[in-house]
Amino acid sequence: MAAERCDGGLDLSYFGGLISTVFERRYRSARKEEADGRTVTELATDLLGSHGEISGVTLARNILDRYAQMDADEKHAFFSFMTQGLDLDPDAVIKTLAAYQDTPGKSSYRAFAEACEPSRQELARRLNQVPGATGQLVAMRKDLLNMMRAHPELEPLDVDFKHLFSSWFNRGFLVLRPINWASPADILEKIIAYEAVHAIDSWNDLRRRLQPGDRRCFGFFHPAMADEPLIFVEVALTRGVPDSVQGLLADERDVINAEDADTAVFYSISNCQAGLAGISFGNSLIKQVVADLSRDLPGLSTFVTLSPIPSLNKWLSEADPKPDGDIDALAAHYLLEAKRDDGMPYDPVARFHLGNGAMVHAVHAGADTSDNGLAQSGGAMVNYLYDLAQISQNHERFVAEKTVVASAEVRVRAGSIDTVKSGA
Repeated sequence: MAAERCDGGLDLSYFGGLISTVFERRYRSARKEEADGRTVTELATDLLGSHGEISGVTLARNILDRYAQMDADEKHAFFSFMTQGLDLDPDAVIKTLAAYQDTPGKSSYRAFAEACEPSRQELARRLNQVPGATGQLVAMRKDLLNMMRAHPELEPLDVDFKHLFSSWFNRGFLVLRPINWASPADILEKIIAYEAVHAIDSWNDLRRRLQPGDRRCFGFFHPAMADEPLIFVEVALTRGVPDSVQGLLADERDVINAEDADTAVFYSISNCQAGLAGISFGNSLIKQVVADLSRDLPGLSTFVTLSPIPSLNKWLSEADPKPDGDIDALAAHYLLEAKRDDGMPYDPVARFHLGNGAMVHAVHAGADTSDNGLAQSGGAMVNYLYDLAQISQNHERFVAEKTVVASAEVRVRAGSIDTVKSGA
């Protein structure tokens, strides 16, 4: 029997879980009418004061159910309550810090640590007791991020959400899964919906990206959101470094055997959960995929991206003096020379790959002739090269010195343009 151990004894944890489930259902039913007559802030206050597991889960479920039915004004009120009503007490922080400085020890440190943590963090943890709550909290943060544009006073609440999510979605909890044409339909539908670089316009288009033997797709998943990809990367196995996404995605291209490929091309990386903005997965994803592909296909010697240059045209429209030259030279100049006020590259994709230890390998005109590609960069794209022997060194130089490592070819192209002062 399922409730028997192999030594003939009874598995008390099995019965404990069964009894807990039965009583939780009864308790939830008994409390539903009461909860319906109370405000969500009252329920949240009760949840923070609850010491029983069953009552806590019931309260948490009621709060999440209520939140799902809220309109924008109600969500704003709830976020305001979490920000202001569940904030930390500065006087308590100062008092406990002084006590810890006077008498360092376990109890004084615990008091200081507890004072430094606002109650809203504990509320989020208790809400997360409910099965499926992790995804609901991620969606809640998505709402918060959208609302913060008009209500910046809510930003402290987002600091706490991001702090918690950074722990909950730590690399150690993530599972790398291959995604292919045999994957469940609901996963494939989400790949279509979440593709953020090169739109997938049909099931046939998706099949071309997943089914052939020279194509791969990998995604990170979290056990608490098992059917929701967090981020995924599409990979083309090729001979040589490609210079056009049209060639990679062509309907009638020649398929090669994976074993004959010498290059793995990361041509699309898409973050899937807006509520996890600022939680970095891409670095770990690329490194894990490179490791897995290297193990499975030892003939691969080159790992590159074929990446968009999303802010090139915007920067060109604002630059003064105006650079003048062919689009590939302009793209090279932009990637090497265009910087933010903090000295980091202007281009967000460049910051991502260079921060991972890649180098600017080559730029290509006419590489993406889609409407989006032309609007962003005049059709130009870039290969970032992940040289396994140089990744750590490149990363350190970028982080410490903000050095953009690039091939000699790219540096020559970047140096070939002229600049024209506006109005001159």
